Amino acid sequence: QVQVVESGGGLVQAGGSLRLSCAASGSMLSINVMGWYRQAPGKQRELVGTITSAGTTTYADAVKGRFIISRDNAKNTMAVEMNSLKPEDTAVYYCYVYARLLPTSFYEYWGQGTQVTVSS
Repeated sequence: QVQVVESGGGLVQAGGSLRLSCAASGSMLSINVMGWYRQAPGKQRELVGTITSAGTTTYADAVKGRFIISRDNAKNTMAVEMNSLKPEDTAVYYCYVYARLLPTSFYEYWGQGTQVTVSS
């Protein structure tokens, strides 16, 4: 079984910064892709950004230039540094893990989410 745990959420003023972390643990051969999604009240879950095992990142247009995703493959951890935060960044942020459990078997796992609230 694989566990995914986020941490680092909280309340911050607009223009401030916050860092979220994600740790994956359990029985898996490797993690191909890790990513961050978010869901605001009354809205669908949306992609924030992803990072591959090679360190290639992608970002949603809404956060490009403000958020930076990093990853430590040896520790199976990922972080997102969120800068110049806006009230519209307020959401529950979820960590996503696409892991290889067997040589030809991949599975998706999600964390429980961490709340980020940006006050104006």
